[in-house]
Amino acid sequence: MTIGSAPGSGLSAVSAALLAMSRHLEVRDVLHTIVASARELLDAEYAALGVPDDHGGFAQFVVDGVSDEEWKAIGPLPRQHGILAAMLKEATPQRLADVRTDPRFEGWPSAHPEMSDFLGLPVADGDEVLGALFLANKRCPKPEGGCGFTEDDEALLGILAQHAAIALTNARLYERSRELTIAGERARLAHELHDAVAQKLFSLRLTAQAAAALVDRDPARAKGELQQVADLAAEAADELRAAVVELRPAALDEDGLVATLRTQVQVLDRAHAARVTFEAQSVRALPAAQEEAVLRVAQEALHNALRHSAADEVAVSLARHGQGAVLRVADDGRGFDPSAVRRAGRHLGLVSMRDRASGVGGGLTVESEPGRGTVIEMEVPGG
Repeated sequence: MTIGSAPGSGLSAVSAALLAMSRHLEVRDVLHTIVASARELLDAEYAALGVPDDHGGFAQFVVDGVSDEEWKAIGPLPRQHGILAAMLKEATPQRLADVRTDPRFEGWPSAHPEMSDFLGLPVADGDEVLGALFLANKRCPKPEGGCGFTEDDEALLGILAQHAAIALTNARLYERSRELTIAGERARLAHELHDAVAQKLFSLRLTAQAAAALVDRDPARAKGELQQVADLAAEAADELRAAVVELRPAALDEDGLVATLRTQVQVLDRAHAARVTFEAQSVRALPAAQEEAVLRVAQEALHNALRHSAADEVAVSLARHGQGAVLRVADDGRGFDPSAVRRAGRHLGLVSMRDRASGVGGGLTVESEPGRGTVIEMEVPGG
Protein backbone atom coordinates (compact mmCIF):
# COMPACT_ATOMS: atom_id res chain seq x y z
CA MET A 1 0.00 0.00 0.00
CA THR A 2 1.24 3.48 -0.87
CA ILE A 3 0.16 5.88 1.89
CA GLY A 4 0.77 8.98 -0.19
CA SER A 5 -1.22 7.88 -3.23
CA ALA A 6 -4.41 9.91 -2.55
CA PRO A 7 -5.00 13.56 -1.72
CA GLY A 8 -4.97 14.11 2.00
CA SER A 9 -3.76 10.56 2.68
CA GLY A 10 -0.21 11.38 3.77
CA LEU A 11 1.10 10.16 7.10
CA SER A 12 0.37 13.54 8.70
CA ALA A 13 -3.28 13.37 7.57
CA VAL A 14 -3.63 9.80 8.86
CA SER A 15 -2.06 10.83 12.16
CA ALA A 16 -4.36 13.85 12.46
CA ALA A 17 -7.42 11.68 11.85
CA LEU A 18 -6.39 9.11 14.48
CA LEU A 19 -5.57 11.80 17.03
CA ALA A 20 -8.91 13.50 16.42
CA MET A 21 -10.76 10.25 17.10
CA SER A 22 -8.87 9.60 20.34
CA ARG A 23 -9.47 13.14 21.59
CA HIS A 24 -13.21 12.66 22.20
CA LEU A 25 -14.88 10.67 24.97
CA GLU A 26 -18.55 11.04 24.03
CA VAL A 27 -19.92 8.44 21.56
CA ARG A 28 -21.72 11.08 19.51
CA ASP A 29 -18.54 13.16 19.13
CA VAL A 30 -16.49 10.08 18.20
CA LEU A 31 -18.96 9.10 15.47
CA HIS A 32 -18.92 12.58 13.91
CA THR A 33 -15.11 12.68 14.01
CA ILE A 34 -14.75 9.25 12.39
CA VAL A 35 -17.06 10.17 9.51
CA ALA A 36 -15.51 13.60 8.88
CA SER A 37 -11.97 12.16 9.06
CA ALA A 38 -12.77 9.36 6.59
CA ARG A 39 -14.37 11.72 4.04
CA GLU A 40 -11.48 14.19 4.20
CA LEU A 41 -8.79 11.52 4.19
CA LEU A 42 -10.09 9.75 1.09
CA ASP A 43 -11.44 12.86 -0.67
CA ALA A 44 -15.01 11.59 -0.99
CA GLU A 45 -18.13 13.64 -1.53
CA TYR A 46 -20.17 11.74 1.07
CA ALA A 47 -19.43 9.68 4.17
CA ALA A 48 -21.65 7.98 6.75
CA LEU A 49 -21.43 5.64 9.71
CA GLY A 50 -24.35 3.60 11.01
CA VAL A 51 -24.50 1.94 14.42
CA PRO A 52 -27.05 -0.93 14.35
CA ASP A 53 -29.84 -1.44 16.84
CA ASP A 54 -31.48 -4.77 17.70
CA HIS A 55 -34.56 -4.24 15.55
CA GLY A 56 -33.30 -4.19 11.98
CA GLY A 57 -32.48 -0.48 11.89
CA PHE A 58 -29.82 1.91 13.08
CA ALA A 59 -29.59 3.28 16.60
CA GLN A 60 -27.40 6.09 15.26
CA PHE A 61 -26.59 7.19 11.73
CA VAL A 62 -24.09 10.00 11.23
CA VAL A 63 -23.44 11.64 7.84
CA ASP A 64 -20.93 14.14 6.47
CA GLY A 65 -21.30 15.99 3.19
CA VAL A 66 -25.09 16.34 3.52
CA SER A 67 -26.60 19.58 4.85
CA ASP A 68 -29.14 19.61 7.68
CA GLU A 69 -31.87 20.60 5.21
CA GLU A 70 -30.99 17.77 2.82
CA TRP A 71 -30.85 15.25 5.67
CA LYS A 72 -34.27 16.38 6.91
CA ALA A 73 -35.73 15.99 3.41
CA ILE A 74 -34.32 12.45 3.09
CA GLY A 75 -36.55 11.28 5.94
CA PRO A 76 -36.28 8.51 8.57
CA LEU A 77 -33.08 6.63 9.36
CA PRO A 78 -32.29 3.86 6.87
CA ARG A 79 -33.00 0.23 7.68
CA GLN A 80 -30.35 -2.47 7.60
CA HIS A 81 -30.85 -3.77 4.09
CA GLY A 82 -28.96 -4.32 0.86
CA ILE A 83 -25.29 -3.46 0.95
CA LEU A 84 -25.42 -1.97 4.46
CA ALA A 85 -26.81 -5.28 5.74
CA ALA A 86 -24.01 -7.15 3.97
CA MET A 87 -21.37 -5.08 5.75
CA LEU A 88 -23.03 -5.57 9.14
CA LYS A 89 -23.93 -9.26 8.89
CA GLU A 90 -21.04 -10.62 6.87
CA ALA A 91 -18.43 -8.12 8.12
CA THR A 92 -16.99 -7.84 4.60
CA PRO A 93 -15.64 -4.78 2.75
CA GLN A 94 -17.64 -3.55 -0.25
CA ARG A 95 -15.95 -1.63 -3.10
CA LEU A 96 -18.26 -0.93 -6.05
CA ALA A 97 -17.94 1.02 -9.31
CA ASP A 98 -21.64 1.96 -9.16
CA VAL A 99 -23.72 1.09 -6.14
CA ARG A 100 -26.92 1.58 -8.14
CA THR A 101 -26.18 -1.38 -10.43
CA ASP A 102 -25.43 -3.83 -7.62
CA PRO A 103 -28.15 -6.55 -7.39
CA ARG A 104 -28.48 -5.90 -3.64
CA PHE A 105 -29.28 -2.21 -4.18
CA GLU A 106 -32.85 -1.45 -3.07
CA GLY A 107 -33.12 2.22 -3.94
CA TRP A 108 -33.25 5.31 -1.75
CA PRO A 109 -35.66 8.17 -0.99
CA SER A 110 -36.31 10.79 -3.70
CA ALA A 111 -34.42 13.49 -1.80
CA HIS A 112 -31.35 11.26 -1.39
CA PRO A 113 -28.23 12.54 -3.22
CA GLU A 114 -27.06 10.53 -6.23
CA MET A 115 -24.16 8.20 -5.44
CA SER A 116 -22.12 6.07 -7.78
CA ASP A 117 -18.78 4.59 -6.69
CA PHE A 118 -18.94 3.21 -3.17
CA LEU A 119 -16.50 1.99 -0.52
CA GLY A 120 -17.78 0.47 2.71
CA LEU A 121 -16.17 -1.35 5.63
CA PRO A 122 -17.51 -2.78 8.87
CA VAL A 123 -16.21 -1.26 12.12
CA ALA A 124 -15.58 -4.29 14.31
CA ASP A 125 -14.24 -5.06 17.76
CA GLY A 126 -13.22 -8.71 17.49
CA ASP A 127 -16.34 -10.59 16.39
CA GLU A 128 -18.69 -7.77 17.34
CA VAL A 129 -19.66 -5.44 14.48
CA LEU A 130 -20.04 -1.96 15.97
CA GLY A 131 -21.11 -0.23 12.78
CA ALA A 132 -20.76 0.25 9.04
CA LEU A 133 -18.54 3.02 7.64
CA PHE A 134 -18.93 3.96 4.01
CA LEU A 135 -17.88 6.58 1.48
CA ALA A 136 -19.38 7.53 -1.87
CA ASN A 137 -18.40 9.58 -4.94
CA LYS A 138 -14.63 9.87 -4.78
CA ARG A 139 -13.50 13.21 -6.19
CA CYS A 140 -11.26 12.04 -9.03
CA PRO A 141 -11.37 11.09 -12.74
CA LYS A 142 -12.93 7.62 -12.95
CA PRO A 143 -12.07 4.94 -15.51
CA GLU A 144 -14.89 3.90 -17.82
CA GLY A 145 -17.10 1.62 -15.77
CA GLY A 146 -14.55 1.61 -12.97
CA CYS A 147 -14.45 2.64 -9.35
CA GLY A 148 -12.78 5.83 -8.17
CA PHE A 149 -11.84 4.11 -4.91
CA THR A 150 -8.68 2.01 -5.14
CA GLU A 151 -7.27 -0.94 -3.22
CA ASP A 152 -5.03 1.52 -1.39
CA ASP A 153 -8.12 3.51 -0.39
CA GLU A 154 -9.70 0.34 0.96
CA ALA A 155 -6.56 -0.49 2.95
CA LEU A 156 -6.38 3.06 4.33
CA LEU A 157 -10.03 3.01 5.32
CA GLY A 158 -9.39 -0.36 6.97
CA ILE A 159 -6.76 1.22 9.21
CA LEU A 160 -9.16 4.03 10.05
CA ALA A 161 -11.94 1.52 10.80
CA GLN A 162 -9.69 -0.41 13.20
CA HIS A 163 -8.87 2.72 15.15
CA ALA A 164 -12.49 3.82 14.95
CA ALA A 165 -13.47 0.57 16.69
CA ILE A 166 -10.99 1.32 19.50
CA ALA A 167 -12.20 4.91 19.87
CA LEU A 168 -15.85 3.87 19.81
CA THR A 169 -15.30 1.10 22.37
CA ASN A 170 -13.45 3.50 24.67
CA ALA A 171 -16.22 6.08 24.33
CA ARG A 172 -18.86 3.48 25.18
CA LEU A 173 -16.88 2.38 28.24
CA TYR A 174 -16.53 6.00 29.32
CA GLU A 175 -20.26 6.64 28.97
CA ARG A 176 -21.04 3.42 30.84
CA SER A 177 -18.77 4.41 33.72
CA ARG A 178 -20.37 7.83 33.71
CA GLU A 179 -23.84 6.28 33.88
CA LEU A 180 -22.75 4.21 36.88
CA THR A 181 -21.34 7.33 38.53
CA ILE A 182 -24.59 9.20 37.88
CA ALA A 183 -26.61 6.28 39.25
CA GLY A 184 -24.50 6.29 42.40
CA GLU A 185 -24.86 10.04 42.71
CA ARG A 186 -28.62 9.79 42.32
CA ALA A 187 -28.76 7.17 45.08
CA ARG A 188 -26.70 9.44 47.33
CA LEU A 189 -28.94 12.41 46.55
CA ALA A 190 -32.05 10.36 47.26
CA HIS A 191 -30.62 9.33 50.64
CA GLU A 192 -29.65 12.90 51.50
CA LEU A 193 -33.03 14.16 50.31
CA HIS A 194 -34.84 11.70 52.56
CA ASP A 195 -32.77 12.68 55.61
CA ALA A 196 -32.88 16.44 55.03
CA VAL A 197 -36.57 16.73 54.16
CA ALA A 198 -37.64 14.27 56.86
CA GLN A 199 -35.79 16.37 59.43
CA LYS A 200 -37.40 19.58 58.13
CA LEU A 201 -40.89 18.03 58.19
CA PHE A 202 -40.36 16.74 61.74
CA SER A 203 -39.36 20.26 62.88
CA LEU A 204 -42.32 21.66 60.95
CA ARG A 205 -44.73 19.36 62.79
CA LEU A 206 -43.34 20.22 66.24
CA THR A 207 -43.39 23.95 65.53
CA ALA A 208 -46.98 23.80 64.27
CA GLN A 209 -48.01 21.91 67.43
CA ALA A 210 -46.32 24.56 69.60
CA ALA A 211 -48.10 27.34 67.71
CA ALA A 212 -51.47 25.62 68.20
CA ALA A 213 -50.85 25.37 71.96
CA LEU A 214 -49.96 29.07 72.19
CA VAL A 215 -52.81 30.52 70.11
CA ASP A 216 -55.13 31.20 73.09
CA ARG A 217 -52.68 32.16 75.87
CA ASP A 218 -49.90 33.91 73.92
CA PRO A 219 -51.06 35.00 70.43
CA ALA A 220 -47.95 37.08 69.74
CA ARG A 221 -45.63 34.16 70.40
CA ALA A 222 -47.92 31.87 68.40
CA LYS A 223 -47.58 34.25 65.47
CA GLY A 224 -43.78 33.94 65.67
CA GLU A 225 -44.04 30.16 65.72
CA LEU A 226 -46.28 30.23 62.64
CA GLN A 227 -43.69 32.36 60.82
CA GLN A 228 -41.14 29.66 61.68
CA VAL A 229 -43.52 27.09 60.16
CA ALA A 230 -43.62 29.10 56.92
CA ASP A 231 -39.81 29.39 56.85
CA LEU A 232 -39.32 25.66 57.42
CA ALA A 233 -41.86 24.82 54.70
CA ALA A 234 -40.05 27.12 52.24
CA GLU A 235 -36.69 25.49 53.05
CA ALA A 236 -38.14 22.00 52.54
CA ALA A 237 -39.63 23.08 49.20
CA ASP A 238 -36.29 24.56 48.08
CA GLU A 239 -34.43 21.36 48.94
CA LEU A 240 -36.99 19.26 47.09
CA ARG A 241 -36.77 21.51 44.03
CA ALA A 242 -32.95 21.45 44.00
CA ALA A 243 -32.90 17.66 44.22
CA VAL A 244 -35.50 17.27 41.47
CA VAL A 245 -33.47 19.53 39.16
CA GLU A 246 -30.40 17.34 39.78
CA LEU A 247 -32.29 14.10 39.25
CA ARG A 248 -34.40 15.13 36.27
CA PRO A 249 -33.09 13.39 33.12
CA ALA A 250 -32.49 15.65 30.12
CA ALA A 251 -33.47 14.70 26.58
CA LEU A 252 -30.13 15.94 25.27
CA ASP A 253 -28.96 12.68 23.72
CA GLU A 254 -32.18 12.18 21.78
CA ASP A 255 -33.13 15.76 20.87
CA GLY A 256 -30.03 17.93 21.31
CA LEU A 257 -29.65 21.14 23.32
CA VAL A 258 -31.64 23.50 21.08
CA ALA A 259 -34.71 21.24 20.83
CA THR A 260 -34.62 20.43 24.55
CA LEU A 261 -34.46 24.10 25.53
CA ARG A 262 -37.19 25.02 23.07
CA THR A 263 -39.50 22.33 24.46
CA GLN A 264 -38.90 23.38 28.07
CA VAL A 265 -39.51 27.03 27.22
CA GLN A 266 -42.77 26.15 25.46
CA VAL A 267 -43.97 24.20 28.51
CA LEU A 268 -43.08 27.07 30.87
CA ASP A 269 -44.75 29.59 28.59
CA ARG A 270 -48.02 27.62 28.82
CA ALA A 271 -47.70 27.05 32.58
CA HIS A 272 -46.98 30.63 33.70
CA ALA A 273 -48.61 34.01 33.27
CA ALA A 274 -45.34 35.51 32.04
CA ARG A 275 -44.51 35.26 28.33
CA VAL A 276 -41.48 33.00 27.85
CA THR A 277 -39.68 32.97 24.48
CA PHE A 278 -36.73 31.14 22.97
CA GLU A 279 -34.43 31.96 20.05
CA ALA A 280 -31.45 30.00 18.69
CA GLN A 281 -28.89 31.43 16.26
CA SER A 282 -26.51 29.16 14.29
CA VAL A 283 -25.77 26.94 17.28
CA ARG A 284 -23.50 23.99 16.62
CA ALA A 285 -23.47 20.80 18.70
CA LEU A 286 -21.35 21.09 21.85
CA PRO A 287 -19.65 18.36 23.87
CA ALA A 288 -22.14 16.60 26.16
CA ALA A 289 -20.76 18.12 29.38
CA GLN A 290 -21.14 21.65 28.00
CA GLU A 291 -24.67 20.99 26.76
CA GLU A 292 -25.74 19.61 30.12
CA ALA A 293 -24.22 22.60 31.96
CA VAL A 294 -26.01 25.06 29.65
CA LEU A 295 -29.32 23.25 30.16
CA ARG A 296 -28.98 23.22 33.96
CA VAL A 297 -28.08 26.92 34.11
CA ALA A 298 -31.01 27.77 31.84
CA GLN A 299 -33.35 25.77 34.10
CA GLU A 300 -32.10 27.56 37.23
CA ALA A 301 -32.26 31.01 35.62
CA LEU A 302 -35.78 30.36 34.34
CA HIS A 303 -36.89 29.16 37.76
CA ASN A 304 -35.55 32.35 39.37
CA ALA A 305 -37.20 34.60 36.79
CA LEU A 306 -40.61 32.89 36.96
CA ARG A 307 -40.77 32.32 40.72
CA HIS A 308 -39.04 35.35 42.20
CA SER A 309 -38.93 38.27 39.74
CA ALA A 310 -42.65 38.86 38.98
CA ALA A 311 -41.59 39.31 35.34
CA ASP A 312 -44.05 39.81 32.49
CA GLU A 313 -41.56 38.56 29.88
CA VAL A 314 -38.61 36.18 30.00
CA ALA A 315 -36.44 35.82 26.88
CA VAL A 316 -34.05 32.90 26.44
CA SER A 317 -31.53 32.89 23.62
CA LEU A 318 -28.70 30.59 22.57
CA ALA A 319 -26.18 31.83 20.03
CA ARG A 320 -22.99 30.50 18.51
CA HIS A 321 -19.81 32.11 19.84
CA GLY A 322 -16.68 30.89 18.03
CA GLN A 323 -16.56 27.13 18.61
CA GLY A 324 -18.80 27.48 21.67
CA ALA A 325 -22.05 29.18 22.61
CA VAL A 326 -23.60 31.93 24.73
CA LEU A 327 -26.79 31.39 26.72
CA ARG A 328 -28.77 34.51 27.69
CA VAL A 329 -31.79 34.59 30.03
CA ALA A 330 -33.29 38.09 30.41
CA ASP A 331 -36.40 39.15 32.32
CA ASP A 332 -38.20 42.45 32.91
CA GLY A 333 -38.95 41.67 36.56
CA ARG A 334 -38.23 43.44 39.82
CA GLY A 335 -34.47 42.81 39.67
CA PHE A 336 -32.15 42.85 42.66
CA ASP A 337 -28.88 44.24 43.98
CA PRO A 338 -26.17 41.74 42.87
CA SER A 339 -23.78 42.86 45.63
CA ALA A 340 -26.42 42.08 48.28
CA VAL A 341 -27.30 38.75 46.71
CA ARG A 342 -23.63 37.71 46.70
CA ARG A 343 -23.86 37.51 50.48
CA ALA A 344 -26.85 35.17 50.17
CA GLY A 345 -26.15 33.86 46.68
CA ARG A 346 -27.49 30.37 47.30
CA HIS A 347 -30.99 31.77 47.58
CA LEU A 348 -31.04 32.49 43.84
CA GLY A 349 -28.85 29.56 42.85
CA LEU A 350 -26.12 31.89 41.59
CA VAL A 351 -23.41 29.85 43.27
CA SER A 352 -24.50 26.61 41.58
CA MET A 353 -24.82 28.37 38.20
CA ARG A 354 -21.31 29.80 38.47
CA ASP A 355 -19.99 26.39 39.52
CA ARG A 356 -21.61 24.72 36.52
CA ALA A 357 -20.17 27.32 34.14
CA SER A 358 -16.64 27.14 35.52
CA GLY A 359 -16.83 23.33 35.64
CA VAL A 360 -16.91 23.22 31.82
CA GLY A 361 -14.38 26.02 31.28
CA GLY A 362 -16.99 28.74 30.85
CA GLY A 363 -18.07 31.87 32.66
CA LEU A 364 -21.25 33.41 34.07
CA THR A 365 -22.20 37.09 34.33
CA VAL A 366 -25.20 38.57 36.15
CA GLU A 367 -26.55 42.04 35.45
CA SER A 368 -29.43 43.31 37.57
CA GLU A 369 -30.77 46.37 39.32
CA PRO A 370 -33.85 46.81 41.50
CA GLY A 371 -36.79 47.61 39.24
CA ARG A 372 -34.77 47.05 36.04
CA GLY A 373 -34.92 43.30 35.48
CA THR A 374 -32.12 40.72 35.30
CA VAL A 375 -29.84 39.36 32.58
CA ILE A 376 -27.86 36.15 33.10
CA GLU A 377 -25.29 35.19 30.48
CA MET A 378 -23.29 31.99 30.33
CA GLU A 379 -20.48 31.50 27.83
CA VAL A 380 -19.04 28.03 27.19
CA PRO A 381 -16.24 26.90 24.85
CA GLY A 382 -16.71 24.23 22.21
CA GLY A 383 -14.94 20.89 21.92
